[in-house]
Amino acid sequence: MEYLFAWPNALAVGLSVMLLFTASAHFFQPRRNALIEMVPWALGRPRVWVTFTGVLEILGAIGLHVPVTRTVAAICLALLFVAMFPANIRAAQNNTGLSSMKLSLRVLVQMVFVVACLIVA
Repeated sequence: MEYLFAWPNALAVGLSVMLLFTASAHFFQPRRNALIEMVPWALGRPRVWVTFTGVLEILGAIGLHVPVTRTVAAICLALLFVAMFPANIRAAQNNTGLSSMKLSLRVLVQMVFVVACLIVA
């Protein structure tokens, strides 16, 4: 339990729980279809992108708890959050996909996730 007394460790646990939860949406309906709608059309093959990012979230969640990969996993997850942000913008602007948050709140949430990853790194 002392492991969780350090902020980076507590954030790593929190991030991995969140990532495993959100990754499940990449594979199971009805959330999968909602995520597919969020992928910007310019990228093409939205089903592949949704599956790929779901796998990256799972690998990142695991990587946060392997000492030798923790820093790399945290940095890669921060970059993933930034890379996926255009899908959040698209969802907020077009009221598609998982559009439960306004864009201003999405920006704040993404910033919190990125900062948490950097603290873990």
